Amino acid sequence: MKRIIIPFLMMLCMMGLSACGNSENESDTASSVTITQTEAQQTETAEQEENSNDMSAPADTTAAPEKVDHVETTGRDTIVVFFSATGTTKGVAERIANVTNADLYEIIPAEPYCDADLDWNDKNSRTTIEMNDPDARPAIADDIVSFDGYSTVYIGYPIWWGDAPRIMSTFVETHDFSGLTVIPFCTSGGSGIGRSGSNLASQAGNGNWLDGDRLDGGISEDELSTWISGLN
Repeated sequence: MKRIIIPFLMMLCMMGLSACGNSENESDTASSVTITQTEAQQTETAEQEENSNDMSAPADTTAAPEKVDHVETTGRDTIVVFFSATGTTKGVAERIANVTNADLYEIIPAEPYCDADLDWNDKNSRTTIEMNDPDARPAIADDIVSFDGYSTVYIGYPIWWGDAPRIMSTFVETHDFSGLTVIPFCTSGGSGIGRSGSNLASQAGNGNWLDGDRLDGGISEDELSTWISGLN
């Protein structure tokens, strides 16, 4: 009996050892596969990051807008230049341009005038301070007009404190009126053109300046035609 049991027990032990060995081999193989997969993932991630770091931003191929430094010529020989703080002078200037088939150019201040600036009852308002200073020269936003090709220039403005606004002095002192006929006109609540036109002519220093006139804000194109026909 013992002879039968002993070989049987030895056989069971050998089978157990074989199973343990296979289990360890399978575990080692699984661990090896896991490590290999992890290393591959890390390598792929590193390559992706490296490629990402090497990518440069696409070049901006959008062309910058060209800077306009002049007014395109239209072939017309007359231009109406005006400054208008409230729109009254602008309306008259537009009608003159229609009647004379002229180009139109608006003088825009670099610092626009607000209602408080235009309060002539306020001794500390911007316009009061400017008009009390003969040397004040308010800046113009984009002075790009050229008189090349023109023979006649109408210059319009409101009357402030009996004279042209100081921004008109800024304009005429920085442009050449040689060989041009210059016709000043103004709008106001009741004051005439006075010496405003002749003052601007003196500041310009050249050009054939006519006397000009005060024009009502509601003047019609027919009335403007009559006025223009009577200019000397």
